[in-house]
Amino acid sequence: MSDQRTASCRAAFLAVAAFVTAPAFAEDAAPSPASGLEITIFAERIPTAIQRTGSAVTILKAEDIARANPLSLADALRQVPGLDITETGGPGSSAVIRLRGANAGQTLVLIDGIRINDPASASGEFNASLIAPALIERIEVLRGPQSALHGSDAMGGVINIVTRHGGGAPRYSLTTEGGSYGSLSTSGAASGSAGAWSYAASGLAQKSNGFSRYGYRIGRLTPAHGGYESDGLSRLAGFGRLGYDPGTGFRLDLSATAHQTRADYDAAFGSTPDSSSRLRQTFSQVAAKAELDTLDGRLTHGLQIFANRTDRRYFDVHPGFGSSSRSDFVGDRLGAEYQGLIRLAPFGTLILGGRYEQERVALFSQNYAPTASARAKTLGAEQQTRALFALWQVPVGERLTVSLGGRYDSVAGIDAFPTWRTTLAYRILETGTKLRASAGTGAKAPTLYQLRSPDYGTPTLAPEHSFGVDAGFDQSLFEGRATGSVTVFANRFRNMIDFAAGSHCRPSQTFGCYLNVARASTSGIETALDIDIAPERLRLRTTYTYLHAKDRKTNLTLARRAPHFGRVALQITPFTGLLIEPALLLSSERFSSTGERNRLAPYARLDIRAEYALSTTYRLHGRIENLTNARYQEVFNYGTTGRAYYAGLNATW
Repeated sequence: MSDQRTASCRAAFLAVAAFVTAPAFAEDAAPSPASGLEITIFAERIPTAIQRTGSAVTILKAEDIARANPLSLADALRQVPGLDITETGGPGSSAVIRLRGANAGQTLVLIDGIRINDPASASGEFNASLIAPALIERIEVLRGPQSALHGSDAMGGVINIVTRHGGGAPRYSLTTEGGSYGSLSTSGAASGSAGAWSYAASGLAQKSNGFSRYGYRIGRLTPAHGGYESDGLSRLAGFGRLGYDPGTGFRLDLSATAHQTRADYDAAFGSTPDSSSRLRQTFSQVAAKAELDTLDGRLTHGLQIFANRTDRRYFDVHPGFGSSSRSDFVGDRLGAEYQGLIRLAPFGTLILGGRYEQERVALFSQNYAPTASARAKTLGAEQQTRALFALWQVPVGERLTVSLGGRYDSVAGIDAFPTWRTTLAYRILETGTKLRASAGTGAKAPTLYQLRSPDYGTPTLAPEHSFGVDAGFDQSLFEGRATGSVTVFANRFRNMIDFAAGSHCRPSQTFGCYLNVARASTSGIETALDIDIAPERLRLRTTYTYLHAKDRKTNLTLARRAPHFGRVALQITPFTGLLIEPALLLSSERFSSTGERNRLAPYARLDIRAEYALSTTYRLHGRIENLTNARYQEVFNYGTTGRAYYAGLNATW
């Protein structure tokens, strides 16, 4: 039997298992926090019960994030089917996200609905190591093309990071943790309300001595001078939100967040790849949002204004070449969005809106050795995006919900691109089943670096495009004690921007330039299973993804896409107050580089987390990462954690 057929049979078996073991969705006429239904905000751009949306959605709650790793957002996201992350050497290093096999720059990341993909990076990707997990209230992951709702970059899907909200009686928390690699993390939060006002604030400080990004625990590599140097990190982050809701139909929300990370990294090439290079990166954002209900609540106006900045500063040291330099990448984003929500009673809801966004980048470089030079600006550019969008979500009878959406993005200097999306969800109430399907197009505008770089840019680049479909079901059994989902998906990408040499490059571009020359396709199966085996004592949670990702020009597997990856976790509560969760992370072999080069072996990593409630106020927690001390790589020649121990204390009052 061929490898591909074996993989397909394995995926089909797990899909059937998820169906057979799957729980019963509660019926509810209107989603609200009190209903007990899980609510998604960004799948349809308004609060919607997941049971009524045709999109493939995963929601990570605060407790899921907290149990993962306070140093790394990447570890929390590994729980999501269809989502893969690669880190170049542990917390603080570059960590890029791919959804359904799309490129990192083809996954849109938002904070509270505002895009935070780095405008100054070559492909516009988001670095997951930039955001501190402790400041997050929940994460929504929408899989599949979402450009019709959220614009450029949303080809593989959208990740929306929701920060903490205030409300209710005053509440405070303080958490501290320490452990291996000289790691220490402390965070605090406060929230509450007073009359019409609500507030939330949180702060965090972290540090870790880390381990060498390059070569750590890779037996075939021999460190120079007797050993590798450790590459550590330090991080400071803060967040604040102020809300106003007097109950008159007017609501105001103000928020601000800032994150700064200092980390060491390695050059990872040349005769001395274990270098003393270091990075300082910051992210800051401010936003204001106002909503007004009119026509007795039938029409809601919403206006949001925002600004954010990503600033990366690299101090590169290459001992083998006797050189050192500094490179600065600064990306600014400023914009506003209007969204009108029209409630059409039995005819559903209609959303109409528009968005204006300005992106600006500034790149600088400076040499220190072998000869010093003054700091010079190597790129300064900006572009404006104007967009109009609409989404109609309509119930058809009691069981079927259909949505139709479209968007038109006009980016200064490049071709405008329309996108569309449609979904359906059909609920079989008697069996606790939801059938769902979606189809749509995605697009990605060229980045300013790809367009304007004096060395490699091509001003005539066109947007990338994709078409994607998926279909699946969510099943509930045993009065909600078991839930399962299966999704089959397929995507085709065309006009993709790649770095290549050719006659379209300028004569001065000796090493190549960016061209619309790449094509790719991805397809696969995503499954998730959650079974309460013994209520309040034993729970099983699993995810599995089969991914077939190919370059359509060469028919070779795309780099860093594992055909099989997943997670199996048991939540064990031997007695009230104690929770023990062993979790096994699994990945098949994959290739670290294009052209199926630098094969990486499959791996299985076992982590164990535990927490114990000393009282209603105090809670002890601990975890062991990589219990079996497995040696594996996510990126060729970059290290991963060995067996590591962490413990901490949380106080909430």
